[in-house]
Amino acid sequence: MNTRGLLEAAEKYLMFVTTKPPIVMERGKGMYLWDTDGHRYLDFVGGWAVTCLGHSHPAMTRALSKQARKLVSASPAFHNRTQIQFAELLLRHTCMDKVFFVSTGAEANEGAIKLARKYGKTHKSGAYEIITALDSFHGRTLATMSATGKPQWKDLFEPKVPGFIHVPLNDLARLETAINDKTVAIMLEPIQGESGVNPVDVGYMSSLRRLCDERGILLILDEIQTGYGRTGRLFGHEHFGVEPDIMTLGKGIGGGFPLAALLAKQRFCVFEKGDQGGTYTGQSLAMAAGLAVLKEILAKKLWEHAARMGEYLIARLREMEKDGKIRDIRGRGLLVAFDIEGKAGEDVVADCLKKRLLLNSPRPATIRLMPPLIIDKKHVDAAITILRSAI
Repeated sequence: MNTRGLLEAAEKYLMFVTTKPPIVMERGKGMYLWDTDGHRYLDFVGGWAVTCLGHSHPAMTRALSKQARKLVSASPAFHNRTQIQFAELLLRHTCMDKVFFVSTGAEANEGAIKLARKYGKTHKSGAYEIITALDSFHGRTLATMSATGKPQWKDLFEPKVPGFIHVPLNDLARLETAINDKTVAIMLEPIQGESGVNPVDVGYMSSLRRLCDERGILLILDEIQTGYGRTGRLFGHEHFGVEPDIMTLGKGIGGGFPLAALLAKQRFCVFEKGDQGGTYTGQSLAMAAGLAVLKEILAKKLWEHAARMGEYLIARLREMEKDGKIRDIRGRGLLVAFDIEGKAGEDVVADCLKKRLLLNSPRPATIRLMPPLIIDKKHVDAAITILRSAI
C-alpha cells in the first residue's frame, strides 16, 4: 500500500485524537526517521524525549530479539529473571529503595498518587491532598489529569478526581498557604516539559524539601521527562542537591519500548497485598529493553554527553538570539526551548517538517527541542541551519 492508501486507511480506521501531518513513518536509525516515500528526517523530538538512544539502537534490538525468543511474559503473578536484574541495576544508581514497573508515565504517576494517599491514610490521619504546580503535566488518566495544571484541561472530562491543589511554580508563599492538615504530598516536575520547559528554581526546590521534612509531607518528583540523562545528569533532581521520597520515571527508560517506573524510599512503600497491580507490570520483554537501555546509558555516560551537547545547542541558539530571531532560551541538557516572535510555533514546525527537521511546539510561540542523547555537533548545526531558514 502506498502512502496515499495508508493515509486513507488511517482516516478510515484510526480514532481521531489530534491532527497529524500527511506522512507515514516507516523506519528509523540513530538520529533519523524515514517515511514511506523515502524522505529522511532529522529528529529533534525523539518520540517526545523517548528515544534516548536514537532509533533502533543495536543494544535494544539485540536485547528485544533475544528476550522474545526466550520469554515475553510470564504474568505479573511470578517473578522473572530480567525484572530482578533491571530493578537491582536501576536502584543501585538512584537514591530509591524499591521499584514497581509499569507501562506508561501516567500509570507511574497514578501509582505515586495511590502510594502517597495510602501513606496518608496509614500515617497522617487520612491526609490525601496533593499540591501540584500550575502548567504542570502528569498524564492523561483521570487522576493524573486532575493533578495536571494545564488550564485548558480544567473543564475537560468532568468530574475530575478531587484532592489536588494547584499553585504557581516557584512561588513559595503561595505553596505554604496551600498546605493544611489534609496535605499528604507535593508533586512536581524538576523542569516542566509540556508547558514549554519551565525549570524549578534551585532555592524553591531546597525549600520544598525542607518544608516536607518539617511537616511530614512527601516530596514526589515526576522525572518522566527529566530522568535518564535528559538534563545532563542521570536524574534531574541531582541538579538541586535534594532527594525525593517518591520518584516516577518514563519516556527514556524504555528507549522507545512502553515502560515506566514508580520508585520510593523504603519507609513510604506502604502498599499491601492487592493494593496495586497491572497485567503488564514487570513484563519480561519490557524489562529486557529497560535493562539494555540503562546499561548503554551507564556505559557511555550519556548524561555527560547530553550536558556537552546541550551547551553547544544553547550556544548556537544564542547566535540566533543575537540576530533577534528568537528569545528566552531555557532548559538543561537536551531539554531546551525558546520563544519566537511574529510567527506561530506550529508554522515553524510545519516549515521545518518540509525541510526534514522534526520539532515540537508545546505552546503557540514556543519551540521545544528533545533530541536523542546520541546527538552530535553536526546534527545541531544541521538543525540550526534549518531553523534559521524557517524563522
